[in-house]
Amino acid sequence: METKAVEKYIRMSPRKIRYVVDMIKSKPIEDAVDILSLTPREAAAVVKKAIQSAVANATENHKMKEEDLFISRILVNEGPTLKRFRPRARGRATRIRKRTSHLSVYVSNGKEKEA
Repeated sequence: METKAVEKYIRMSPRKIRYVVDMIKSKPIEDAVDILSLTPREAAAVVKKAIQSAVANATENHKMKEEDLFISRILVNEGPTLKRFRPRARGRATRIRKRTSHLSVYVSNGKEKEA
């Protein structure tokens, strides 16, 4: 059985979050949380929060044991981009793109282990 948690509109580019996500794909929950606790990137805190939310959903809603859970899938998608402008020389302006992300974490128990 698979349970998910979704974090939307994270004010960080998907590329920065994917660096952190690639370290913990298909790992047991305990290992993933330990790795994220020691990772100095700002995205690590966001990913850790989403994983803990998915674990809480699995244990509370589906009565799964936390020690049996692992990360089956973790997706980082691009959210809407906020567009801002910075003044430049000679009356021009340059666009600044403030990117956002959507993070989906899927956890499942060891019985139905998927690649």
